[in-house]
Amino acid sequence: MLKSVLIANRGEIARRIIRTARLLGIETIAVYSDIDEKSLFVQEADRAVRIGEAKPRDSYLNIDKIIAAAKESGASAIHPGYGFLSERWEFAQRCETEGLVFVGPSSEVIHKMGDKYRSREIATSLGIPIPPGSGILSNVGEAKKWATKLSFPVIFKASAGGGGIGMVKVEKEEEVAEAFDTATNRARLAFGDERVYVEKYLESPHHIEIQILGDKGGNVVTFPERECSVQRRHQKVIEESPSPFATAGLRHELRQAAKRLARGIGYTNAGTVEFVVDGHRKFYFLEINARLQVEHPITEMITGIDLVEQQMKIASGESLLLREESLGWKGWAIESRVYAEDSKNFYPSPGKIVSYIEPRGERIRVDSGYQAGDTVSQFYDPLIAKLVVWDEDRNKAIAKMQDALDDYEITGIKNNISFLKEAFDSEIFKSGNYDTHFISKLKEETNG
Repeated sequence: MLKSVLIANRGEIARRIIRTARLLGIETIAVYSDIDEKSLFVQEADRAVRIGEAKPRDSYLNIDKIIAAAKESGASAIHPGYGFLSERWEFAQRCETEGLVFVGPSSEVIHKMGDKYRSREIATSLGIPIPPGSGILSNVGEAKKWATKLSFPVIFKASAGGGGIGMVKVEKEEEVAEAFDTATNRARLAFGDERVYVEKYLESPHHIEIQILGDKGGNVVTFPERECSVQRRHQKVIEESPSPFATAGLRHELRQAAKRLARGIGYTNAGTVEFVVDGHRKFYFLEINARLQVEHPITEMITGIDLVEQQMKIASGESLLLREESLGWKGWAIESRVYAEDSKNFYPSPGKIVSYIEPRGERIRVDSGYQAGDTVSQFYDPLIAKLVVWDEDRNKAIAKMQDALDDYEITGIKNNISFLKEAFDSEIFKSGNYDTHFISKLKEETNG
């Protein structure tokens, strides 16, 4: 087992990693920016190292500073959490070069799958369907040609993209030139890589993903699917597992496709294979997130498996003892992401938290990075907490989530709890028949 781990992250995910590491007897080392000096994760770690000023490029995105902190503290491993450097192959490679265990997949796999277009080609070679689309587009003329061939609507995507950045939907031919320029510019600014391609936009799409674990011996385990279709600006807000849309047949096909991909690329540690599924339950490969997902707690709630524990064991060189045929799961789990943002337009709303009271109860879990008196900084993601509930079936889980949201108190700062309550009260969500257009349909239902 690893002796010590430096956590190259902050907030709730840092606290989450610390919790499991402590159970395993692994020493934890936090890194922090000036603004995070008194944060909960810094207090809870066994040791902590300052790495710079608040701006991410001066701290959590600075590879040299994090490696130096690991060397200084004598850490044997680095866990990247999610976000920040978690999917930067250069960071994983640097860890490998410096003799530090990277708690995640190899730098080679991250590099290979981090490029959306290249990952499409790999999926196709393994017999996994992808949405109809073009090659890398070199000019507007090619963009128009392919958009017309695919038929509208279409969506332009950045090859190096992530988090919805660089995605531009187009409804008609007159919009293609502007969309191509917009996608190219966004890609260049966000990723330093202006390559874009165009895909057929699927109507009524569902965003469904499969959690995977792989060890160095080639063993791969997949877990029941997570439904992640409630999104704003292509970013998830509510997730549940299993999916109310998936049939047993679709679930089997998705898990088999995810396993085939993981084995085909030699994937190790935890990751998530993401799919888009149309209204006829035909699925297409979207991307692979080569890290632990924000929504991993719902998988833990229905299976009883600690995914961070599995990550640590795999990183230590241990073989997976889990076997898919005996991997049980029961009940229903739902996660709500509680953000410091305006519930109407979803814009970040940083500020100081005056009062903070989390809901409590059986099978209610809150992964949070804040307490009363803390400030949600403009420099980082505005996620305050993840509220997760489990119950015997979906209706009971929804009711438990509604009660938990009623008991959640956050004052002094804008937050999205009112939106979350509205979402769970809606007939659209309760029916289980919702897709990635949920929020716009919710507004229609509310205003109608």
